[in-house]
Amino acid sequence: MERRKSMGMFISSMLIFGTIGVFRRYIPLPSAFLAFARGVLGGLFLLVFMRVRKKGAGAKLPPRVLPRLILTGALIGINWILLFKAYNHTTVAAATLCYYMEPTIVMLLSPLIFHEKLTGKKALCAAVSVLGMALVSGVIGGGLGGGSVRGILFGLGAAVLYAAVVIMNKKTPRIDAYRKTTVQLLSAGLVMAPYLLLTDGFTGEGFSVSAALLLLAVGIIHTGIAYALYFGSMEGLSVQTIAVFSYIDPVSALLFSALLLREPLGAPQVIGAVLIIGSAMVSEIKT
Repeated sequence: MERRKSMGMFISSMLIFGTIGVFRRYIPLPSAFLAFARGVLGGLFLLVFMRVRKKGAGAKLPPRVLPRLILTGALIGINWILLFKAYNHTTVAAATLCYYMEPTIVMLLSPLIFHEKLTGKKALCAAVSVLGMALVSGVIGGGLGGGSVRGILFGLGAAVLYAAVVIMNKKTPRIDAYRKTTVQLLSAGLVMAPYLLLTDGFTGEGFSVSAALLLLAVGIIHTGIAYALYFGSMEGLSVQTIAVFSYIDPVSALLFSALLLREPLGAPQVIGAVLIIGSAMVSEIKT
């Protein structure tokens, strides 16, 4: 029963994450402002959530850990900006698949940073993932116009930054996941404030009631609630289950973009999607 509840929470979080690209398409606000709002709203929601559950909210973080969390939070904020820009310049499907090159990037860097052995299986999975990326980007088989190249680059840039966050998190001492994520989300939002002030990003251009409601949804539902569900499911699931079922996020993003945004997926992009997601899943399965 407990495992079923945890699985339900985890799948719900993945499906919520999978719809963020669709929501972004209907929010006519700059990517930096959206990243700012997402971080602040999501962080405040988790802060309230921790106080309600009365666990971890009042404890102090080790002084040597706080700067690292703030730095990773800043990287998360810039990563969001690039991802939101990717959604604007190419299809949600292509941007999402570019973003999911992150496991491959981490895998290739692990021998250098963590001194982990790059097995033949993982090397093959990395090569297949790169081939899939070439198909999705249109380098092989075409299918994406020149205007999408910038979106592809933004998506890959977001993947690189997310890989950096994953690597830094692995080197961070183990602390309560909610506390860590709250600091990172608030940092991700607040680090955007100086940039927005310098670029007149707080002028409210494109702001409307519908944009405000969608912005609240991205901040509270796609960030606060989704992260609460995600971390709340961790204790009831195995690491391998979490790794494999994480790919519900990109798969659902592809389906939502096709069904709700009517974005076309050509044969090269479909094959590329299968190669990227499939190779990432296979690399996570222990043999």
